[in-house]
Amino acid sequence: MDTVKSLVGEYPVVIFGDSSCCICHSIKELIRGFGANPIVYELDHHPDGDEIERKLGGNQCLPVVYIGQKLVGGAKQVTSLHVRGELVQELIRGGAIWV
Repeated sequence: MDTVKSLVGEYPVVIFGDSSCCICHSIKELIRGFGANPIVYELDHHPDGDEIERKLGGNQCLPVVYIGQKLVGGAKQVTSLHVRGELVQELIRGGAIWV
C-alpha cells in the first residue's frame, strides 16, 4: 500500500485505470470536464501495474479514483457523486479545482 500512498500523496486527483477501458476513459473525461487535471496511471502500461492493482484490492474494478488523497472509489461512486451534485464540491475540497 506504500506505493499507492506515495502516488496518491503528490496530486489532488489520481486515477488508476486501464488504457483500453471505456469506463476509465469516461471517468477521466468527466473529471477533466470540471477543469481538474488528474494524474492518470494506466496500469496496463505501468511497469508495476500488476502489483499496484493488487494493492488497490485486486478484485476492485478499474478505475480507482482518489480525490484529495481520499479514496472515492470506482466509476459507480464517482458517477453517484456527480448525479447528486457533489463531485464539484469534492474536487474543490481536494484542491483539484478553484471555482
